[in-house]
Amino acid sequence: MKIRKTELIGRLRLDSEWLYGLNPVREALRAGRNIKCIFISYRRKDSVKEIKELAEKKEIPVIFKDAVFFDSRFKKGHQGIAAEVHHKEYTTLNEMLEIPFSNKEIPLFLIIDCLEDPRNLGAILRVADAAGVHGIVLQSHRSVTLSSEVSKVSAGAVEYVPVTMVSNIKHAINKMKETGIMIIGAEAESDKEFWQIDFIQPLAIVIGSEGKGIRKTVSEKCDIIVRIPMFGRINSLNVSVATGIILFEILRQRIFNNEKNKEIMRK
Repeated sequence: MKIRKTELIGRLRLDSEWLYGLNPVREALRAGRNIKCIFISYRRKDSVKEIKELAEKKEIPVIFKDAVFFDSRFKKGHQGIAAEVHHKEYTTLNEMLEIPFSNKEIPLFLIIDCLEDPRNLGAILRVADAAGVHGIVLQSHRSVTLSSEVSKVSAGAVEYVPVTMVSNIKHAINKMKETGIMIIGAEAESDKEFWQIDFIQPLAIVIGSEGKGIRKTVSEKCDIIVRIPMFGRINSLNVSVATGIILFEILRQRIFNNEKNKEIMRK
């Protein structure tokens, strides 16, 4: 069906959302996201050759617009490029749990308890992609959801890290335990440093919300609670920074214990 330009320039359709910024749009194209249309600033007409070529191959319409179009719709950082896309689909919990086994890798998941800031989720997605996390579990209420701002902050990592939305993360924890996954919570009140744990086993790391941490009913479901020791005057870290510190200790242990990894996967 031929799409008229007048339809593309109008209001965002109900089944659509915006992506904006060079990296989010480029990674959405590379990852095969369902894109309806790409908008490029006249000023960028000659500097986004890769995006134009990818869009042409996939038969995605490209429309050039003036600066007012972008400045009136998007926050700072749009970089003169945006795309109208179908909403990002969530993965089911069962599908997510199958991913590491299909890849013959040791499971590594994140469970995020009632995170509210989209920028924090975007940053967590970015570090999760870098650390090889197989998926992130969010709760469907009192929690941030996937959005254009999350995609922007994640620099496109939202296209590669599966996210599942569940009504109750405690039920998700129970399901993970049934499959042999150890649940490790990260909290400041623990007496056990995170590097004391053997991370070379199937894991899910539970991260709490900004300011409040992990809810008591959720922490009670964890097999172990660990902390990141701190010696400064400000005794706290941004949630995405704390997540990154723990994930890369897991990655370090797994890289330097490759033979043990193979033994675990054989079982």
